Amino acid sequence: MKVENLNKKQLDEELNKRLDNFLNFVTNASSWYSQYKGKDLPNFPILEKTDILLNLDNIKTINEKEGLISLTGGTTGASMKVVYTKEDMQERFAILDHFRSKFGYELGKKTAWFSGKNLVTQKDLAKGICSHYDFVNKIRFYSTFLINEKNFDVYWKSLNEFQPEFLVGFPSSVFEICQIAKSKGLKYSGKAKVFFPTAETVLAEHRQVISEVLGCKLVDQYASSEGAPFILECSAGSLHIHPLTGIFEVVDENLNPAQAGQMLVTSFTTHGTPLIRYRIGDSITLANASKQCSCGSIFPLVESIQGRTNDYILSPTHGKVNLGNISNSTKDTKGIVCFQLVQNSIDHIEVKLVINKEFDAVQESNFISALRERIGKEVHLSINYVDYIDKEKSGKFRIVKNNIKSI
Repeated sequence: MKVENLNKKQLDEELNKRLDNFLNFVTNASSWYSQYKGKDLPNFPILEKTDILLNLDNIKTINEKEGLISLTGGTTGASMKVVYTKEDMQERFAILDHFRSKFGYELGKKTAWFSGKNLVTQKDLAKGICSHYDFVNKIRFYSTFLINEKNFDVYWKSLNEFQPEFLVGFPSSVFEICQIAKSKGLKYSGKAKVFFPTAETVLAEHRQVISEVLGCKLVDQYASSEGAPFILECSAGSLHIHPLTGIFEVVDENLNPAQAGQMLVTSFTTHGTPLIRYRIGDSITLANASKQCSCGSIFPLVESIQGRTNDYILSPTHGKVNLGNISNSTKDTKGIVCFQLVQNSIDHIEVKLVINKEFDAVQESNFISALRERIGKEVHLSINYVDYIDKEKSGKFRIVKNNIKSI
């Protein structure tokens, strides 16, 4: 709380002190980084995901019994393990709790939580059960793996009976429920205040449909299971880097500093498994340095979070077509519950579509036309209508599955 009242000079001093302390600790405690003692941050090597997967024992500074294990979702491939110190985990939760408290949240208020926990089975759903309840903290944990039109009624009934004040979790999961409810003309009976999305990129259609159906505000934040620094949305709707959680280097494909590009993160809350110049696989666009936020914070501004750097389609005529553009293909189309593009070659894309009764030949034409505008006419489209689209092992949903690296 005190950090938010620091002036620019005080903030810079504290940032430099934290960076020095973190690098000194890591180079003394981690055999992986011991050769970089006394080096400045730009002289450290880039840390890749494969480095952590293959060399965790050399990188981490504590054993697993001393710390807390965190597993990433594995949407980029293999699930990755990191070990946190208890102090770092406590600080990360404190940052999140303080951030959410600005919007009225506190532990003990009714909360619906949608994350990658495989909590229920089809047999449970047949009995009307789609969640587990934490009675002490009043949190209902919903399984995201089985959200689809077939199971919609169970989820919708549960939400309306529970009537949470707050929602937390995967935006794609909450969006899918809201999208189905909207198509059925259903009205939510509760009074949700805020939805705090996690783990996925928030798209414009997420904000629109979730706010429309649930009547709540969507307030975004960025972090990661591995321990990335935080980007937090303020009361004015702007995204701010929290400078005392770590450093974001934004670079282009040649690793030169850029206004928009992939991120290399150095996180001050990763003493257990140090992240220094870690290529996390996400990309952002920084705001102009001269831009001031109306909320009054001097924390650096981010224009937008694009998310995973491989969430794009490759087109022989249009190059890289990002996730945001792809998701906008449904803007003028009714009847699409969800869709997914799977690309295994530059000239062919499989389009999986889950539809409802509003979808007809005209809507199909609208959708394909909008998709063509974005990817060009040289890519062959295979349209497959399916009852549901499988989630990832993490419980997340991916609109784009690009299985090729480059043109």
